[in-house]
Amino acid sequence: MQFYIDHDWQENMATPRAKVGERAKTHLLILLCAIWLCVGLVGHSPWKPFESQSASIIQNLINHPFLSLDSWTNGYWIAPTSAGHPLLETPPLFYWAATGFAHLLSPLLPTHDAARLSVGLWMLLTLIMTGLSGRELWNLGVGRQTNFIFIGCLGLVVSAHTMMPAVAALSGITMAFYALALAKRKPMRAMWLLCTGLLVAFLSGGVVPTLMIVLSVSCLLLLPSIRQQKVASRAMIIGTILALPGIYLWCWLCQQWAPGLWHAWWETQWQVQWPSNHGYFLRTLAWYAWPALPFAMWGIWRFRHSVLTTYRFQLGLIFFGIAFILIGFLSDRSEVSALPLLVPLTVLAAGSIETLKRGAAGALNWFGLILFGILIALAWIGWWAMLNGTPVRFYQRLSYLSGLQTIPFSLLYGAIAVAVTLIWLSIVLRSKHSNRSSATNWAIGMTCAWTVFMSLWLPMIEAARTYQPLFEDLRKHLPAHYNCIHAQNIGASQADLLHYHAGIRLNYHIPSNPTHCNLYLIEDQPGKRHALPGEGWQVIWEGEQTRQNKESFRLLQHR
Repeated sequence: MQFYIDHDWQENMATPRAKVGERAKTHLLILLCAIWLCVGLVGHSPWKPFESQSASIIQNLINHPFLSLDSWTNGYWIAPTSAGHPLLETPPLFYWAATGFAHLLSPLLPTHDAARLSVGLWMLLTLIMTGLSGRELWNLGVGRQTNFIFIGCLGLVVSAHTMMPAVAALSGITMAFYALALAKRKPMRAMWLLCTGLLVAFLSGGVVPTLMIVLSVSCLLLLPSIRQQKVASRAMIIGTILALPGIYLWCWLCQQWAPGLWHAWWETQWQVQWPSNHGYFLRTLAWYAWPALPFAMWGIWRFRHSVLTTYRFQLGLIFFGIAFILIGFLSDRSEVSALPLLVPLTVLAAGSIETLKRGAAGALNWFGLILFGILIALAWIGWWAMLNGTPVRFYQRLSYLSGLQTIPFSLLYGAIAVAVTLIWLSIVLRSKHSNRSSATNWAIGMTCAWTVFMSLWLPMIEAARTYQPLFEDLRKHLPAHYNCIHAQNIGASQADLLHYHAGIRLNYHIPSNPTHCNLYLIEDQPGKRHALPGEGWQVIWEGEQTRQNKESFRLLQHR
């Protein structure tokens, strides 16, 4: 059954109007993509390392309202820092948005769940911009394939549901990328999109994503196709210039309200990693960008005679090359740093699917069906094992990793998992193999596997990663009066979560007088207990994180 949609984006952001036939399977995929976007955003506490820092900063902003005198005197809203990370990590746009969501939804949801919903909004914007980029650079219908490939990337799914500034920075990058794709056809609109994308990228991610965009614009201005279209080149230049006042304004405010934090942050933004991390990111892309990477590589080979003269390839390769060089020299070894690389790879891959050899497309299609089929089966087997204790080896392993003896049965989540699994089976049985179906089925498989895992395994994952019960119990054992708490061997992520869950800030500075603070919190290493800091200290609380009993804590009080 087919139906037709008149695109209402005419004269706004899209290519010329056309009637596009959609099959019921595409409708089903749209529904699954919406599920992919929403599932995993709520229902669990902040997880380290990325969410712990974000949760602490958001809680700090909530404790110091925007209009309060204290918030401006100390620069909380201009240069946000967390309890465990005393230095400025990123500009504040993501935290502003997350705090706004927390304020609006806090009566209905816990602070971390409400704040995490802002991630869904940023990812929705990213999906829209990515799809429009593919549609603009190739032709009608390719935008859908662009999004199918994008949400199917193995490295995206976890990051897309994580409360961290990199998600907002990715939205700014995709907006700027779409602006560069649109500049030749709609220069005025591209100018404002580029300006907005630059501001979002800088105010969320800092210098590195901003340099990706600015250097890409500089290289594109050297292309003959752009130089010949003076309107497009002017749009790129003016769009970049229009973003500068907003960038300068935050830098100036940060210098005024938190000069020490700003100078330290600015220096770290330009610290070159040597030896560089290019080898690490190259190895990471082999799985992180799958299946966008093989599709993009095939497209470059298939159109190799026109790669250097066609704008879609020029834009994609220039943006990818600059982003890869920058993250190798200026970013730490983290998979999250590779997120911007997915944008040009996905757009290059989307238009290359139709030219893929039928045998290769079929092999990739079957690989996806088998891979996600196995993952969904493992999710069900693990869930059944935790409920009933069989298979025994499966149960023992999951119980060891999660620290749980059993999990509660949830009718709602069980029904969702059953429905999604049945949908997956129907797709497998009714799938018509074609070049486009290899990307479509991969996206459906990724969506189904993610949904089933988050429906059935979330209690186990939460038990293995949460610190909420531990630190809430610590708070209950605090004495009525104390001046401060020393910290020994406590990581930054644990300090952030302690601040978020218990409202406790640790004192990392150890003065010459060890009794300056009358409480002392120690994290012991597995199989080794640290010696007491001296005489007169008494243990008043002990606790351990559930997973594998590897993290144990002691709270000491000086008598």
